Amino acid sequence: MDTTYLLDWANLLLRWAHVIVAIAWIGSSFYFVFLDNSLTPPTAPDLKSKGVDGELWAVHGGGFYHPQKYMVAPKALPEHLHWFYWESYSTWLTGFGLFTALYLFNAGSFLVDKSVHDWAPATAIAAALGFLAAFWFVYDAICRAFGQRAGGDRIVAAGVLVFVIAAAWLACQLFAGRAAFLLVGAMLATAMSANVFFWIIPGQRTVIAQMKAGQAVDPVHGQRAKQRSVHNTYFTLPVLVAMLSNHYGWLYQGQHNWLVLVLLMLAGALIRHSFVARHKALVQGKRVPWEHAVAGTAVLIGLAVWLAPAPPSAAARAAAAKPVRFADVKAVIDQRCTLCHNATLQQKGVALHTPELVKQHAQQLYQQAVLLKLMPLNNATQITDDERAVLKRWYEAGAPLN
Repeated sequence: MDTTYLLDWANLLLRWAHVIVAIAWIGSSFYFVFLDNSLTPPTAPDLKSKGVDGELWAVHGGGFYHPQKYMVAPKALPEHLHWFYWESYSTWLTGFGLFTALYLFNAGSFLVDKSVHDWAPATAIAAALGFLAAFWFVYDAICRAFGQRAGGDRIVAAGVLVFVIAAAWLACQLFAGRAAFLLVGAMLATAMSANVFFWIIPGQRTVIAQMKAGQAVDPVHGQRAKQRSVHNTYFTLPVLVAMLSNHYGWLYQGQHNWLVLVLLMLAGALIRHSFVARHKALVQGKRVPWEHAVAGTAVLIGLAVWLAPAPPSAAARAAAAKPVRFADVKAVIDQRCTLCHNATLQQKGVALHTPELVKQHAQQLYQQAVLLKLMPLNNATQITDDERAVLKRWYEAGAPLN
């Protein structure tokens, strides 16, 4: 069976599984951050005597819920204890599997853009894996060094921001734009799962071991787990926008694509912080601070204005008024598209070597090459904006063959 066909199935199934488990992980993460920030001190004597530090009454699904949180640990270990970690591990494993099937297995096409950096696919693969590992080690070192100090959260945030900016710039100098955006998101996602694997779950296991041994529970494990959990919730929206960006070629194909990525991720982090701050404000009876959401939205609006296409020149407007000959369209397709879409090689089942096939796939041409600017992949054949405009005018005129 054809390898490309099998890879397409692997891509589909891994992507499907990845989305499913990511929803489960992000949903539980968002819920627990909301819960932590919405708890109020208990008033009932029985809850106080049990060591409950915070409680919340909620209604959902036709019933009432009363979650309670014990600071450090309850006095006795419950018989049934639910752990939250497979959502995280499954998300990383399916994501890495998808990254392998799509990017690492086809590194020469997806990781390498010779107009950006001309290097061997094997070297690009090693560098990509190095990005994932390097970010975790640097981020973890920053947390270890400053996370427990007074004002350490701000220092950690500043250090991580600087490193993400540097990583985004470097990735966009080395890899194809689409891969660079995905890689920066993947390195943050790797740190999120590593937080669960190396800090959150081991800390919880240590607390349980201390309880079983009849020892006093050290609160530092809960503090560290909470800190890394909060970091994960701030990483979530930046990771998601980096993953979604591969559908929008106009985001990652520009000269300053690294700055576009940084601004998108910054907007996501600001908007996420607004929701976290909102939970705290509501439970404390304070004004809801929407400033961060406004700032994040302003970043997105500014980015949209910055990336907006320049108004067409007088010459371009004059050219647009003239009908496009199919011969001009065919010339563009023959030079830029048929290398991968011909009688012998039909990528994604699309062939463009005859006028009839061009007409048949006109809508796909318009979507992929004009609107999304995803094709040619990594602009390997160097299609120009003027040539995309020829395809646009032809399709919008009804895709004639004369």
